[in-house]
Amino acid sequence: MSKMGLRSRLFFSHVIVMVVGLLTLLAIGKFSSPRFFVVYLRQIEVGGVSVRQVRTQLMQSFEDAWSQGAFWSVVIGASAAGGLSYLVTKRIVQPLIQMEEITKKFAAGHLNERVPPNEIPEVDQLATSFNRMAASLADVERRRRELVGDMTHELRTPLTILKGYLEGLADETIEPSTDIYLRLSNEVSRMQRLVNDLQELSKMEAGYLPIDARSFDLYPLLTGIIQKFSDQLVAESSPQMLLDYPLDTPPVLADPERVEQILVNLIGNALRYTPAGSITIRVRSEGNKLWVAVIDTGQGIAREDLPHVFERFWRADRSRNRNSGGTGIGLAICRRLVELQGGTIEVDSELGVGSIFRFSLPIAQRG
Repeated sequence: MSKMGLRSRLFFSHVIVMVVGLLTLLAIGKFSSPRFFVVYLRQIEVGGVSVRQVRTQLMQSFEDAWSQGAFWSVVIGASAAGGLSYLVTKRIVQPLIQMEEITKKFAAGHLNERVPPNEIPEVDQLATSFNRMAASLADVERRRRELVGDMTHELRTPLTILKGYLEGLADETIEPSTDIYLRLSNEVSRMQRLVNDLQELSKMEAGYLPIDARSFDLYPLLTGIIQKFSDQLVAESSPQMLLDYPLDTPPVLADPERVEQILVNLIGNALRYTPAGSITIRVRSEGNKLWVAVIDTGQGIAREDLPHVFERFWRADRSRNRNSGGTGIGLAICRRLVELQGGTIEVDSELGVGSIFRFSLPIAQRG
């Protein structure tokens, strides 16, 4: 029986239940019915009617009638029960067989296959769970294909540049110089940054990046970051770094290293596209969230491009961003780091006016 399928198991179990019920009915009827009949005959004799002479004939007739009735009851009952068992078994097993076929198609690469709803609640819950899992796997596969395509696109340019220079150096059509070697080094560094960023982003999306959330004051962190960037701004036309931090700002519950990583990315982007003007880090508390905004007076982003800003490898101006040294996934890393710490990140921008990137962090509960 261990090798039998589910359909056979269900049907066989129904048959066993039916047979046990019929045998019990027959056994009880066979031994108890004649005795009850004799008792009834004695009650009739007590009333003054004598059945002694025909008792044997009556008993025989009763047993014959009971046997015939029991036979047809067994035949009709067994047929009805067997047919009903078959229909019930088919009704339960059919969606499972359908689900098995869809699972095989899904495993073969048909990621759009889904299990239709079923009127049996338990089977319908199983179908819903499968469809949810299928949608999740399809999304993972889509992201994987996008990642492979994006990486191919991003790596093609530096590899082509490297190949061209190296071939030129090999056949002596390009004279070796410090500038050439610096260009080669820059392309290798860009590929290295891209690989490192991708590795970190993959850890975040897989949940392998640890977040050491604790209560701390943002002010020392912000002043340190601003000082670090200010020391690098030596040109007179460089943007001015400003901090808008209210004195009553509460501490946040977050990972200081990851918050610093977010701010370095956002401020670095702001500096890249703000040749002059100002970059302001503004902090405000709203409810149980603390919002940190990086406000610049730079080139800005077109309205139609704002929904794509946090996507991997997305660029409004690919050539401009590539020359400025960005990998195209810094903002995707920022979004994931903010989400891992229980916050959200937003952007608002206008071409020629500037951009506002702001993210929230949970406020630490006061002990």
